[in-house]
Formats: sequence, C-alpha cells, structure tokens
Amino acid sequence: MTSTSASTSTGIAGHVDVLTGSYTADTGGEGVGLTALRLTPQDGGLSVVDAVAASGASFLAAHPTLPVVYTTHESTPGAVSAFALREGAAPTPLGAPVTSGGANPCHLTVHPSGGFLLTANYGTDTLPGTVAVHRLDANGRLSDLTDVVEHKGSGPVTGRQEGTHAHQVLVDPAGRYVLATDLGADTVFTYQLDVVTGKLKPVAASQLRPGSGPRHLAFTPAGDLVLSADELSSTVTCHHYAAETGTLHELSRVPATAVADIPNQPGGIVTSACGRYAWVTNRGADTVAAFRITGTALEPLGEVPSGGSWPRGLTSAPGQLLVANQHSGTVAVLRVSGDGTLGETGVVVRVGSVVCGLVV
Repeated sequence: MTSTSASTSTGIAGHVDVLTGSYTADTGGEGVGLTALRLTPQDGGLSVVDAVAASGASFLAAHPTLPVVYTTHESTPGAVSAFALREGAAPTPLGAPVTSGGANPCHLTVHPSGGFLLTANYGTDTLPGTVAVHRLDANGRLSDLTDVVEHKGSGPVTGRQEGTHAHQVLVDPAGRYVLATDLGADTVFTYQLDVVTGKLKPVAASQLRPGSGPRHLAFTPAGDLVLSADELSSTVTCHHYAAETGTLHELSRVPATAVADIPNQPGGIVTSACGRYAWVTNRGADTVAAFRITGTALEPLGEVPSGGSWPRGLTSAPGQLLVANQHSGTVAVLRVSGDGTLGETGVVVRVGSVVCGLVV
C-alpha cells in the first residue's frame, strides 16, 4: 500500500482505522472502491466496517493536518478525488472528481504545506507519464490544476519501457524536493514546487540501472538512504540520497525474492520507523520479504506467504503489516518481530481487487 516509513498511530480504545482502495468493475476489478477496516493491534484482529463507491481507487494519501484523504481514479483519462474522513465508517466525497492531469493515475501525495496535491500519472502505450499539481483550499478540497510536467525517456525492456511511466511522486524528508519515479525511463526526476504558483521546476534527473523499472521509493528516517522497489529487474536497491541536490546514487542491491523460476514483480515497499528494516511485496512469488539495512547494504531476512495472490500494497501498523492481495481479493495481517522478521497470523479479510491502503 503505502511506501513511507512505518506508522505507529492508534485510534480510540486501541483500534487502528485503515482505509483500502480497490479496482472496480469499470476498471477491470471486482471491488467497491474504498473500504474502511478496523485493526486491533493487540491481537491482530481485522474486520470490515464500511465501504463506499470510488472508481478505480488505486492509491490513497492523507492530508497532513485535515481529516481528508485523496484517491486516484485509475482510468484514461484519469481523475482524482477528495473524501472527508468519518471515524468508524467509510469517508464521504468532498466535491466531484477532477482531472488528474494525465492517464492512469497510480500514486499521489499531499505536499507537507497542505496546499497542494501531487499526482503521478502512469500514462499508456502512447501517452507519456506525467506529474500533476492541484491546489487545495483551506478545507482540503481540490481546486485548480496548477501544473502538469511530462516525462521524457525510455528503457531497454520491450513492452514496458518504450515510453515514460510515472509510478510514484513523493516529497523528500527535508520537504525540499519533489521526487517522481519513472518505471519506463529508469529515472527518478527531481523538482522544486513553488508553493505560491503551484509550478514544478525541474532540478535533476537520476538515471538508475537500465532495465530496473523503479516502481516505488521508501526513505529511511535519517533521509540519507532511499530504497527502490525495482519492478522489472525484481530487485531492491539501496541508494544514497544527496539532500542538497535531490539526486540518487546506487550503493547496493539484492534480489527482491529468493523464490526461483517464477517471474516476479516487486510492488510496495515500507521502511521501519527505526530505519533498520525494510519490507517488500512480491507479485509472482506471492510473498513479503524482509531486509535488514546495515550501513549501505541490504541483508535478506527471509520471506513469508502474503496471505493471498499478487500482493501489491503494503501498509504498516503497530507491530503488524497489512498486505493488499489484488488477485485473491484479500487483506492479510503479518506480525513484525523486533528483529524485523515477519510471521503469519492467519488473519485474512475479503476486500475485492484490493491494491492499496492507508492508516487513517
């Protein structure tokens, strides 16, 4: 699900409220859209609370100060929406969907200022990947589209890298730069956001290993290391992040899974709050792999079954990870041990075509 550091927030009476997003019938799935879940961290219990329709809800992001969440509507042309949170229930629409500034939006984040929504549009075989900026009003509602930047580039993998495919947009830990991973161009593009005009200024382009297909990044808390889940090469790469220039430099990499002879695509990646561990979903192997971060090296700690088929999103909660298994339509709870290893709990709930989630 998310690709950020582990959350440790809990709700009333020790509950954690989680919102998931799913593909819907009009976007090739079987889900409702947004489903509210409730997790009990003490025993790992998980239950479905409520649901609301939202077409192709493939990624979620929360406003930093307001009880508002945002979702992509992954289609061509794409759209994004704002929803007002309600405790113990599914959120309610906060205005109508608006254009995402491209095709097939697959990731979004709210700028730390709270004034802008940033969206990564994957594109299509013929339409390029883009990053779009929407202004947010004082209530968190989506306002005008202030900028759209088009990525340029390609990679060596036939059928996946003929053009650009923006797959994630996030703000670095210092809040200085906006980073956008592009799976098609094997590049992380760096921008500065003008918080007055809402325009993105290109700053740098970090070329990653050819054919790696970077999908998502996850920073360690110190901000000097960032890990990439590389979809096309089925690897996890540790990069040095130069905060002054907004650039990445490869330090080490390891296979995302030890499962052999099965085509595999890493999906979600999460780092621990302590900065010593990382976890990655593996679509194909159908596992979640754990890694120890030692200096600049990644040490595999093993992997466990994902609790379903085609694990895509990964959400961190106190002492647990929630895995969104798209093809089986299941959300599974994994136990996180103090040494970063994972254990199965057997807790699984049905959520059709689920692909992402967010602790709210």
